[in-house]
Amino acid sequence: APGLVPAMESADGAVRTLPSIGRLSRGPAFGRAHGRFGLSPSGRLLPPAPRSQENADPQRTAFLLRKQWTLYSVTPLYRFSDARLRDYARLLSAFIAAEKQKGLAVEVGVELDIKVSVSSLPDLKGSDQDQAAILVQLSSRSAASSKNSEEKLIWSGWFCCVSGDDLSENVPEDFTCLPLFLANGGESYTSIVGSWFQKTFDCRFRRLAISPLNLSWMAAMWTGCKVDKTASAMELVFSVPCLPQPLNISYAIHPEDAKALWDTVQKTPGEITQEEVDVFMDCLYSHFHRHFKIHLSATKLVKVSTAIASAHCDGIIKFLQSQYLTGVLMLLTELAISQIQ
Repeated sequence: APGLVPAMESADGAVRTLPSIGRLSRGPAFGRAHGRFGLSPSGRLLPPAPRSQENADPQRTAFLLRKQWTLYSVTPLYRFSDARLRDYARLLSAFIAAEKQKGLAVEVGVELDIKVSVSSLPDLKGSDQDQAAILVQLSSRSAASSKNSEEKLIWSGWFCCVSGDDLSENVPEDFTCLPLFLANGGESYTSIVGSWFQKTFDCRFRRLAISPLNLSWMAAMWTGCKVDKTASAMELVFSVPCLPQPLNISYAIHPEDAKALWDTVQKTPGEITQEEVDVFMDCLYSHFHRHFKIHLSATKLVKVSTAIASAHCDGIIKFLQSQYLTGVLMLLTELAISQIQ
């Protein structure tokens, strides 16, 4: 998977920004003036739940937690309509059936009847301007079994846009902005569903990698978040380059120690700069070197795990706390937008 567009620095070198210009597959150029990575305009680290979520039932999105999701960026969808979700489910089902005839969507030795569901997830929005998230689910049932037998969920994918206001405001009317796509299930189904959306809505999917720099930001941000229950250790995984056999180094830090360190580094509560992230990581590297005589700065950060979420450089995410779900999605939305611009 291709890497993200490199991050840039402001004139004083302290605050991270992202690229701002790009082009749609149709229509005029569009852009977004990015602020500091991971910050809302008011400078919060991870935003509180928007008003639309104050009375939302967390059980409606609980099924998104503790699953491994693969990330993609998606260019705006042309002539997509929320009012036609049932039609889309029917058309996608027919497309999958056609692909089955080619032998592309059938599990070996099993003839499956695949049911398609396309629905809305209105709770996953950062603002009233955001498009509601769209959930696509594929369920299976053996063709030889009773029609009353229980269906088995075999694949899920969802499109979302959390705090993508600037992008949404600058695209032509016929386009719908859902720049972040997350998939859980077999890659063959991801490919088939992606192909149908690309053909139907003239959009393009691209794997979304997470750079080591972005992972270090996530480590710092999530360390500063409050968690009600007993938090698990923060774990950083590093890949050692230039070896004949792959070698990873796992570095676990007690959550209270990590939080205490971050509190000494962070200058303004609720805000974060590149300089603070660098100091935070350098302190962790120095501590590791003091004990093990290994320079982690010579390795590559490939995974970050905290009580909030875990993220891998290959574009794999796992959400662990429902109250921070939209906050994490806001960061991922910004990364997805930066990749399609």
